[in-house]
Amino acid sequence: MKRIAKLLVTSAIAGGAMFQLAAPSNAAEPPKPLPQGVDVSTYDRGVDWGGGRLGFGIAKATEGTGHDDETFAANWAKIRQSGLVRGAYHYGHPKNDPVREADHFLSVVNSAGLQPGDLLMLDLESTDGRSDQQVNEWAKRWLEHVQQKTGVKPFFYSSWSFAQEHGEGLGAYPLWVAHYGKAPGRVTAPSPWKEWTIHQYASTDHDHNVSRLSADQLRGLGYNPAQR
Repeated sequence: MKRIAKLLVTSAIAGGAMFQLAAPSNAAEPPKPLPQGVDVSTYDRGVDWGGGRLGFGIAKATEGTGHDDETFAANWAKIRQSGLVRGAYHYGHPKNDPVREADHFLSVVNSAGLQPGDLLMLDLESTDGRSDQQVNEWAKRWLEHVQQKTGVKPFFYSSWSFAQEHGEGLGAYPLWVAHYGKAPGRVTAPSPWKEWTIHQYASTDHDHNVSRLSADQLRGLGYNPAQR
């Protein structure tokens, strides 16, 4: 996540409250409280998962075909112990085989314990010199393979512009979009998505996010053993 170019932050983090009063700019309803969340990797230390300020937490699990994030297991356990919705993400490299990368990710998450309601995510920020079409096909294959293996429809994460450029045919997957030029929840979804699910709006001490869905709705997008 730290690799996305840091855009100008136009809004301050609202005191670390569990909910932020904001509403998506493409929604007609009045402002409503949005659950707050933090995503972390080995670069992040000292997150207070149990402080009552968060609704969800997301931890980096793997990258490429062989790298495991050294803080994943601890973060994964602490997020669950704190009663938060939790997600695990994989940082993808289109230069590699997408199935090998997906299997690497799943092996690490399964070893740490995949529980009902857990979210799975693909973080794609780099082309590795591949064409737009190759990157798009790579993402499709990774997402399809993870869904086939787990029954979970994974999230697709990237910057707003990268998602629009490489997201053709991915609109059915939940979107986690990074856009630091917009206030929390005040972002429209890039094409082909009709709406976003999580908005990463700032990267200060940690990466900060809001969800347009409630905690229970987020869990409904997660792992369900009956669907395997």
